[in-house]
Amino acid sequence: MSETIFLAGAAGAIGAALTPLLVEAGYEVYGTTRRLDRTDGIRAAGAHPILVDVFDRETLADAIERIAPSIVIHQLTDLPPGLDPKAMGDAIARNARIRAEGTANLVAAARAAGSKHIVAQSIAWAYASGQAPYAESQPLDSEAQGARAITVNGVIALERSVLSFNESGGIGTVLRYGNLYGPGTGRETAQGASPLHVDAAAWAALLAVQCARGGVFNIAEDGAEVTSEKAKRELGWRAAMRFAQSPAQ
Repeated sequence: MSETIFLAGAAGAIGAALTPLLVEAGYEVYGTTRRLDRTDGIRAAGAHPILVDVFDRETLADAIERIAPSIVIHQLTDLPPGLDPKAMGDAIARNARIRAEGTANLVAAARAAGSKHIVAQSIAWAYASGQAPYAESQPLDSEAQGARAITVNGVIALERSVLSFNESGGIGTVLRYGNLYGPGTGRETAQGASPLHVDAAAWAALLAVQCARGGVFNIAEDGAEVTSEKAKRELGWRAAMRFAQSPAQ
């Protein structure tokens, strides 16, 4: 019998690339969305669509308890179409809420359902100023101010929740993604200090499910402001990975 995965955010940019990868790799996938119009796309990718809001704690917990997944993957964000700069101010607060409250709800539900592993999306640009390239052992920018503080505090809350899974006998894995580009991201070409193609981000999540023993991994292209040597060494991840490859390769 294949392992069951609960993928929160299956209709997002990474989720849309990740869902068929997981299905092809042999997992039974239940993918969430808040929007009814996106359920057909999740179904077409080979997953079972689940209509649920991560902030509806009771409904979320009921869904995870019913499905009883061995693995929960958190790829939820709340970003404006095309990363519209005029809408990003509000998006910062919404994303911080997902990272703090939404992640706490997912972790609590996963723990109650007996899930053994949770993999969550974080970001690679929350490090405190220091010597680059930044490795996972370097501190996050807990002294940040203004809008950056909202983002970093959300990241810290997310990572604390996910890594607490290790304390209860499970596995908690955090993927610190770089600046995404590619289909569905609002960016067609590499941008930012730590670029990352959305397909390579999806591959990192699959490899984390298959290989990770918990902890934090930077996921970004070579030459970025962060180093991804740990992900290469422990997960077998490479920045050139794309959706067209087979999980068996």
